[in-house]
Amino acid sequence: MSDANIPGDLKYTAEHEWARIQGNKVVVGITHHAQQTLGDVVYVELPKTGAKVAKGEPFGTVESVKAVSELFSPLSGTITKVNEELTEGPETLNEDPYGEGWIIELELSDSSQLGELLDAAAYAELLKNA
Repeated sequence: MSDANIPGDLKYTAEHEWARIQGNKVVVGITHHAQQTLGDVVYVELPKTGAKVAKGEPFGTVESVKAVSELFSPLSGTITKVNEELTEGPETLNEDPYGEGWIIELELSDSSQLGELLDAAAYAELLKNA
């Protein structure tokens, strides 16, 4: 179980990604629980700006001292920004997963998928039962 570092203003997936919804755009990262489970992140493989991603499909990888994990898109859309800072400083995912450790920004192609994401309470319950 996590130490419950789960911001209430974000949405979540069961794969431990978070989504910050800003109009038709969504900033995506991994949760505190995910970075804690991975351990020290040493490499992040990022997608290219302009790439199209589908909800639930992998868009990159995170390599830690423990494992390599795929990153799954919480929603479908086009990648409009990539956090290139993570290439030089992958440890930012450990240090600030909800802030400077954001990974991509998407422009949504299907806003009806927003209702399929978990709110903070539902994500906390998921962690409790994990």
